[in-house]
Amino acid sequence: MLTKRFFNYIYEVFFSFLLVVHWLFKFITSLFYKFFDRIIILSFIVFVCFSSLFSLQVVEKNADPEEVLLSFLRRKVGLTGTKYGCGGGGCGACTVMVSTYDRNQRTVVHYTVIACLQPIVTLHGAAVVTVEGIGSTKTKLHPVQERIAKAHGSQCGFCTPGMVMSMYTLLRNKPQPTMEDIREALGGNLCRCTGYRPIIDGFKTFCESESSGCCQNGRAGGECCLENGAKGSKTNNSKESDELFPMDCFLPLDPSQDLIFPPELMIMEKKVSGDALYFQGERVNLVAPFKLSHLLELKAEHPSAPLIVGNTTIGTDTDFNSLTVGAACSLSTLQKEVEKVVVETEEEKTRGYRALLQTLRCLAGKQIRNMAVGSLFDKQGHPDLFDFLSVCPQTEAENICNVVFLCLSSDGMRSIPLDEKLFADFGKTVLRPEEVLLSIDIPYTKPWEFVAAYRQAQRREFAFSFLNAGMKVAIKEGTDVVESLSIYYGGVGPTLVKPKLTCQQLVSRSWGEDLLSEGCRLLKEDVDVSPSIHGGRAEFRKTLAISFFFKFYMQVVLEMRDHIVNFKLHIIQHCYHHLNIDLTLSMHQSAFQQATGEAKYYDDLPLVQGELFIFMVTSTRAHAKIINIDPSEALKMPGMVTFVSAGDVPGANCRLWFNNPEELFAEEEVVCVGQIIGAVVAESREQARRAAKEVHVTYHDLQPVFFTIEDAIRHESYFEPKRKVERGDVDEALKTAEHILEDEIYMGGQEHFYMETQGVIAVPKGEHEEMDLFVATQHAAFTQELVGMALGVDSNKITCHVKRLGGGFGGKVMKIASLSAITAVAAHKTGRAVRCCLERGDDMLITSGRHPFLGKYKVGYNNDGTIVAADITYYSNGGSTLDESIMDKAVLHMDNGYKIPNLRGRGVVCKTYLPSYTAFRGFGGPQGLMVMESVLHEVAVRCGLPAEKVRDINMYREEQSYTHHKQPFNPTDMVRCWDECLERANYQDRLRAVQLFNSSNRWKKRGISAVPQKFGVGFSKGFCNQGAALVNIYKDGSVLVTHGGTEMGQGINTKAIQVRFMVPTVPLVETCTGNVPNAAPSAASFGTDAVGMAVKDACEKLMRRLQPLMEKNPQNTWKQWVNEAFFQKTSLSATGFFMGPPTDVDWEKGEGQAYYYFTFGACCSEVEIDCLTGDHKNIRTDIVMDVGKSINPALDIGQVEGGFVQGVGLYTIEELQFSPDGVLMTRGPSQYKVPALCDVPAELNVHLLANAENPHAIYLSKGIGEPPVFFGSTIFFAIKAAIAAARTERGLGDAFPLSSPATAEKIRMACQDEFTKMASPPTDGAMAPWCLDV
Repeated sequence: MLTKRFFNYIYEVFFSFLLVVHWLFKFITSLFYKFFDRIIILSFIVFVCFSSLFSLQVVEKNADPEEVLLSFLRRKVGLTGTKYGCGGGGCGACTVMVSTYDRNQRTVVHYTVIACLQPIVTLHGAAVVTVEGIGSTKTKLHPVQERIAKAHGSQCGFCTPGMVMSMYTLLRNKPQPTMEDIREALGGNLCRCTGYRPIIDGFKTFCESESSGCCQNGRAGGECCLENGAKGSKTNNSKESDELFPMDCFLPLDPSQDLIFPPELMIMEKKVSGDALYFQGERVNLVAPFKLSHLLELKAEHPSAPLIVGNTTIGTDTDFNSLTVGAACSLSTLQKEVEKVVVETEEEKTRGYRALLQTLRCLAGKQIRNMAVGSLFDKQGHPDLFDFLSVCPQTEAENICNVVFLCLSSDGMRSIPLDEKLFADFGKTVLRPEEVLLSIDIPYTKPWEFVAAYRQAQRREFAFSFLNAGMKVAIKEGTDVVESLSIYYGGVGPTLVKPKLTCQQLVSRSWGEDLLSEGCRLLKEDVDVSPSIHGGRAEFRKTLAISFFFKFYMQVVLEMRDHIVNFKLHIIQHCYHHLNIDLTLSMHQSAFQQATGEAKYYDDLPLVQGELFIFMVTSTRAHAKIINIDPSEALKMPGMVTFVSAGDVPGANCRLWFNNPEELFAEEEVVCVGQIIGAVVAESREQARRAAKEVHVTYHDLQPVFFTIEDAIRHESYFEPKRKVERGDVDEALKTAEHILEDEIYMGGQEHFYMETQGVIAVPKGEHEEMDLFVATQHAAFTQELVGMALGVDSNKITCHVKRLGGGFGGKVMKIASLSAITAVAAHKTGRAVRCCLERGDDMLITSGRHPFLGKYKVGYNNDGTIVAADITYYSNGGSTLDESIMDKAVLHMDNGYKIPNLRGRGVVCKTYLPSYTAFRGFGGPQGLMVMESVLHEVAVRCGLPAEKVRDINMYREEQSYTHHKQPFNPTDMVRCWDECLERANYQDRLRAVQLFNSSNRWKKRGISAVPQKFGVGFSKGFCNQGAALVNIYKDGSVLVTHGGTEMGQGINTKAIQVRFMVPTVPLVETCTGNVPNAAPSAASFGTDAVGMAVKDACEKLMRRLQPLMEKNPQNTWKQWVNEAFFQKTSLSATGFFMGPPTDVDWEKGEGQAYYYFTFGACCSEVEIDCLTGDHKNIRTDIVMDVGKSINPALDIGQVEGGFVQGVGLYTIEELQFSPDGVLMTRGPSQYKVPALCDVPAELNVHLLANAENPHAIYLSKGIGEPPVFFGSTIFFAIKAAIAAARTERGLGDAFPLSSPATAEKIRMACQDEFTKMASPPTDGAMAPWCLDV
């Protein structure tokens, strides 16, 4: 400790000296510039970045106002632990901690920010702490880094640094947080791999003991109280521990060892001169005035210049009647002050503030709230706070809104009332260009005033709302008579909307049912939602507007009866169980490196000398002939080097996959929006991005143009081949069935949203046309092959290197190969290294995702629920080219776990004018299984039977069963999973509890659903089922392993180490085509099987060579045996190979051994829906999974949880939207929502089936990566059951259509009631839809 403090002291003295030098430099330069106009005086900024070894004082001269902290850290400082995930503040991957000295409070404040949004010019005088600054594997880990790693909370690792920094900052402010503190701190961080449970598990060890039951390792001997059956443990009455990581060896959290705020910055802040700062960029000038008078002068001179605010220098002030909020007050500061007022003030005065808190907690993530000032004048049209603030109490005398904006300009001060007149148009306010907002005053509520705020969004938190509302009613004291009523809506029009007639007509009426009926009737006429409203969902929005009023009515009734409804947030609880868990089991091989930011991904690699950057130019038309491509304007841009298109490809301008070609560059015709036409190559990313916009393409539109499956069917636009599998005589069986059901279900697509976007670095070697590629791919051999074809060279001249991926999920197999070829062509043309790193929006546009599906079925069934025949036709939207058709797997999985004696499945891939859909985790399995489960669900509904009973009686039972494609299997473990899942979930008792709840609640309903699963592992194309590895032993005894698999978070490297055969602990190097050639893709849940067997084979070969020496000299060490082998000229290098099973399907006969084996499982989920808003809560999920004899239970459970949560997104909230012109509109986390922490079931229990072994795979284990995704469908079917309960109560049929995903809009509109009828749109059908179900 002393050494470290002394070390810091020396550096602080040194930095203080540097500061004096730099201030002297500033004085000299200011003398030079004093004769120039002040707007071009260039200031430098001073801030401090912390690394693991020392603090780095950054003095940036001529700072560019447009440069954000993320690019500065990664490219100029070289701190690559902070990741680029989305570029829009929506994922949290670039979270860092900023510390500043607050002169007003005379203290140092620590807060998280999003580095991709934080301009560096705003950090003058700040200390920035990145993940590298808090700990390192080279020195010492910080406890946060250690615990997330040991708790298995890092899979692909790309989100881990952001998670670490969010938690680290929380601990800096609150060393013993509560679970709610942790939930709030991580609310702005997304993870696509883990399902969040292990992250929470690791971090909750920091909780104060009264919240978590943990003693913080305070017991004698360092033993944690949660171990060995102590308080808080979950042993399930077993002698074995349920914990997946040891809790008795954590590093203690010692706040005294935290980084101190640099004294030189504190001195600088205390002695601030008050001078403005001036920055001049390439395109933008920025002035940071210190005084308000200077700001007003600047606004008068430059009225159109935007005002950027993102700090907390102006805070809040409380008087006896209101809370005054400074315009520059951040949302976090506002939240903190409001919470303080709520605690210190009597309840009736703070009703409005409580409603405000409810809204604030749902707005963005913690990092954004730390930076944002509320977006009160948001040009994007998301005034999420306005509707609430507008209804705050009115003055009795003037009957105007008491909430006012105090605005200031050089002409003086004026007050602007916060009402519907504030917005002039979409994103435009009545604030004059030269005015600035000074403050806003939020009054207390008065006795007998009742205030509420409502919002509904795609995701419960961290999402813009579809509709939000603020409502306030003043009741005459001692009566139920309305004195005044204010209602404001955001999201029903281009501006804030107040239904004036409704508010006027309901005054002086009693707050009763007559008022409710009249209010709903008036709102129907008063709230006009245009069918062409931005964002669509007009009917849903109007329904919400009326429903919100109903909720407000009920809330006021309850509050008037002194039954105040409090706002509460759920805390996630988890359980996992596996017999004989070894607490010494391996965590992820790179977990510590990922937690410290040391793990390198492709874009973390240092710049190559002379490196260029490439940016794609894509089509803006769905189907058109290319008339001309004109890059002339782009080539004039600063930094531009060249433009690359089809004519520059020296080899083949196409990607060939099983005789299905796809152009690298479109030459004559484009067939989708987002198709790559060309690419600009420039000296920097920003220059390439700007230049790409200046490439002008002239088109001639072609016909036809269509995007949906239904339109493709009408046009008979299909890819070949079509697939068909049949068992029994379907047509004859349908004739004899007691009942016939004909129906269909649509299932939308899904974006991969891997945290790391796709990209590659192509580096020419300079001779023999050789080239190295550092690429994020799941299939390095295919990328190598395609690049060779594009360059017209042999594959042996192309070497692909893959260290790790920041997530893949099947999306980094095909499209990355094309991007690599394009980048290689640019490198070939320029002779320089070229880097490609897709921005999130372009990644989503170009690479596409999971195939949308339409399943049409005709089913014959009997009264007891037995299905005697089913005829199912699957239609998938394949896009414009046949990328990877997942139809085979969908058809082969259509039976799931059910023995339907007469079953026919047909699969058709539709050709449309959308970007080609590609592989995604499950590869068609989730779609194929979903249709069959829909069949079972609908049969149960029509038979009036519980769905689980219908599933049970139709399941495979015979020990020797055969799939519909005649592959033999034993369903015993599947039935065991099913029975155990129902038992562990306490299904029957909970079903009765759900029924009781539904009978007692009209506007909230619950549903519960359980499904079994049989999922095929491996590739149906047998040649893909192979694996290879290379194991080298060096003379010092060290061992190096490389294999053909790709590490993308699934733990393939960790398991490869675990399956070594009597060989010492070994490190793994990157995947490299130069070491292991012709490797199969890492996909189909087959990676560990293939790679594990290959590594085992290589190790066994080496051990056989060393065995004679070991037997001859048993007393020797490993190093001595290896040295002796070398001197005896024994090869210490061996290749391992696994020739997998001969899987194949004869599609002419519709039969074959399609898969290596089957992974089984079962899942049960319970949900609660709000019938008035469509919101749903995932209450509990129980999963029982057969993974054979698990090699690593912690990794397998992580895969189960992560896959399940990804499935939750697929079936409930993830919704891709295409415009009627075929343009993808959901191109980032602001529009496309993946599950966040708030979407995980409040209770998630995962159990691995005991005494299960798989003789076909490595060490009796099973592949587990893909199957859990389908379990997300249990949430869908539980939602559907809850909707059915609501409909039945209203006298409607419990059979109704519901497509996937079951979004809030679909849930609400399916719960038909008087409010949905009021919102019914005109039926003329003239208005084009906002988006398409493609």
